[in-house]
Amino acid sequence: MTETSPQKVNWYPLVILALVAVLVLVFSLLVLEKTRVKSTGAEAFEKAVQPSYRWRMVTTWPKNFPGLGTTAETFAAYVNTMSDGRLQVHVYGANEIVPAMGVFDAVSSGSVEMGHGGAYYWRGKAPAAQFFTTIPFGMNAQEMNGWLHHGGGLELWREVYAPFNLIPFAGGNTGIQMAGWFNREINRIEDLRGLKMRIPGMAGDVFNRAGGTSVNIPGGELYTALQTGVIDAAEWVGPENDLAFGFHQVAKYYYYPGWQEPGSTLELIVNKQAFESLPKDLQAIVTVASRAANQDMLDRYTARNNAALNELAEKGVEVRRLPDEVLQHLYDISMQLYAEQAAKDPMFKKVYDSYQAFLQMATEYHKVSEHTYYDVREKTQQKAQ
Repeated sequence: MTETSPQKVNWYPLVILALVAVLVLVFSLLVLEKTRVKSTGAEAFEKAVQPSYRWRMVTTWPKNFPGLGTTAETFAAYVNTMSDGRLQVHVYGANEIVPAMGVFDAVSSGSVEMGHGGAYYWRGKAPAAQFFTTIPFGMNAQEMNGWLHHGGGLELWREVYAPFNLIPFAGGNTGIQMAGWFNREINRIEDLRGLKMRIPGMAGDVFNRAGGTSVNIPGGELYTALQTGVIDAAEWVGPENDLAFGFHQVAKYYYYPGWQEPGSTLELIVNKQAFESLPKDLQAIVTVASRAANQDMLDRYTARNNAALNELAEKGVEVRRLPDEVLQHLYDISMQLYAEQAAKDPMFKKVYDSYQAFLQMATEYHKVSEHTYYDVREKTQQKAQ
């Protein structure tokens, strides 16, 4: 047999092709990295040249007070995060920059950009303002949110505040409050006579006509006022807040329901020039953050009030329901006062007419929805026990 020598394989073309492929890959990666760096640099540059805004928000509440004060902080956190720091809101508690009852004027004048409080505090400036917090025997939280955001209420609110250079937003809701703290049993309407009570808004007018004396004291001063006898009774918010303030240490009886504040909406007020100076996207962020904070506060109270009420009862507080006779009398006075105020104040009447029309519509529907369901739920639970 004749041996055949093996053929030599030419590897050079394959090596050259592999090197070319590697070079192409490296070049492609370099191009992609350069594009990424360029894009990132452009974004960083764009962010750097965008104007940033620093706002101060003054409040009528103590700094970080549960529910009320923390809602202001929640709003600020939402804005800071959603704007990626382009709009930063710093929150100040009552008396840190301005007094609790100086919030409205400070924002109106432009001394600060924002405020957080309750519209009924400013009833002396605009009587119709109190509808946008709450009125006796008025809407609950669900109804208030519906009226404000889908029933024309917010537009009326802004009309009322326009002369004061302010743009309002709903900024929280307490839900139905408690009727208040008393050191005297309330068994009939006569028991209200002669009492000096911290009770704001139109509820104060109702209380006055029922024979008591209403005063408007900031929350931070209530404990001392009750303790020293400056006032005989006080309503504040509800179990979580009232427990935090320690009212159970200076008052014996805790009455419900909160006829005077059935769905108290808090407000975020913004100086008009400050708001209009923002670009459209930051204006939208303020708007959306206010809606989120508004709902978050109601959710918090729904989650925490019952546990706080149980704790108050364990501490010896007597939790009592106001008699029907008292509630009926207070209702009748309220309706009289609304009619009287509407007759002499066109703006009050305009807002009241809208408010009442929405309340009537919501009431009719709730007869077959909320009320019926609560009744069915309670009865079926009782039968199952």
